[in-house]
Amino acid sequence: MLSTLGGEEGVSRSYTDPTKRLELYFRPKDPYCHPVCANRLSASSLLLRVRRRTRRPGAGAQPEITFDMEVVGIVPVVYKFQGMSDFQYLAVHTEAGGGPRSMYDKLLMLKPEKEGFFHQELPLYIPPPIFSRLDTPVDYFYRPETQHREGYNNPPLSGENLIGLSRARRPHNAIFVNFEDEEVPVQPLEAAVQTWRKVCSNPVDQKTEGGLRKLFDVRPIWSRNAVKANISIHPDKLKILLPLIAYYMITGPWRSLWIRFGYDPRKHPDAKVYQVLDFRIRCGMKYGYAPGDMPVKAKRSAYNYSLPITVKKTASQLITTHELKQDAGPSGTADPQKSASNKYKLKDSVYIFREGALPPYRQMFYQLCDLNVDELQRIIHRNDGAESLCTERDGWCLPKTSDELRDTMSLMVWHTIRARRPALFSSPAKADSGKEQLTYESGEEEEDEEEEEEEFKPSDGSENEMETEILDYV
Repeated sequence: MLSTLGGEEGVSRSYTDPTKRLELYFRPKDPYCHPVCANRLSASSLLLRVRRRTRRPGAGAQPEITFDMEVVGIVPVVYKFQGMSDFQYLAVHTEAGGGPRSMYDKLLMLKPEKEGFFHQELPLYIPPPIFSRLDTPVDYFYRPETQHREGYNNPPLSGENLIGLSRARRPHNAIFVNFEDEEVPVQPLEAAVQTWRKVCSNPVDQKTEGGLRKLFDVRPIWSRNAVKANISIHPDKLKILLPLIAYYMITGPWRSLWIRFGYDPRKHPDAKVYQVLDFRIRCGMKYGYAPGDMPVKAKRSAYNYSLPITVKKTASQLITTHELKQDAGPSGTADPQKSASNKYKLKDSVYIFREGALPPYRQMFYQLCDLNVDELQRIIHRNDGAESLCTERDGWCLPKTSDELRDTMSLMVWHTIRARRPALFSSPAKADSGKEQLTYESGEEEEDEEEEEEEFKPSDGSENEMETEILDYV
């Protein structure tokens, strides 16, 4: 029984995490076995130890049986298997004209194998991790098709009587602009103004609005993380306030940034410093350390992925307009203690890069003006006064400026990691190989080699988390 539940370690892992369901594998040695899951339920039961004693007095006499019961403890949590097992797909192949043949001995590597094991001819066998996302039956309430009178014609399809396959779209009050668009908006949508007026019902919100307008007066382009690090505002309120003051750029060198209404960075060379840089920490053995050794941990990992059926779904907490109004205080008035607090304010490390400090995440989105290193600023300002053309890839900067910045920043991060974890670079050869790999990528030793120009695809910005900010308004 214990082996089907993953042993004591598997049971303990499920018990310590209230969001996990207990998984039972009927074939624990089969990696393709799909589990049946148990729900975690609260209980008030007792755990009893029962001993049965049998005394045999002699030949021909009836044995005397007694029971001793002892309360060992209280059981506050129980797991009940209330769902159905998922469909199972065995690693079996049926050949033409023959019977089924097991492929487990060819798929599972139970001992170290030679190279030939990986080059053997096998039928394609890539089953999905699960077949059904639900393990409880659902009644769809099927009904017979409505019978109409003779001569009835169905009404024409239109947006008014067509039921969509997805949820209704959120009212998006933000204005999105592409790099190719000729003009930029000069004022917000009327819906954005009205939505903010419904929420802005106390002096704290008015003060926050004024503070955000001052930020955009000083600096016309901001990322949402940079805004969060400079003012303290509820995240849901910020979603409503930003479309009131700025528009959102989708593509180009200012993609995923909020730009003040009426300001067009494509016409101002001084907007070069506000361009975005997508920086990712390089990790791997070729850099001298494995991904798991890096001090900056990943937000999520494929190794820790949980199947949908193994996680207990919790109801999402939706915030209403009434709750947003009451956010500043219980009576809707300003609370001086709360207004002075930085409850929602982020640290400035979420948008500023400094030498000697590690980024908080493995993937960061910096604006060029927030790279607080003199060496990086020299790279950015090499063509000051000579900007002639704003391109979608490099903006007002020289070609491949972003690549040079990434290489220089990667070398700085490498030195910082080496200083913090010298044990990772205990071998001189290992440390030198990692540095050589970084300098090679930075192009410091490639001056004599002719580099082939990579064709750039416009509007092909990286798929990243910051760009999904657009989903808040769609």
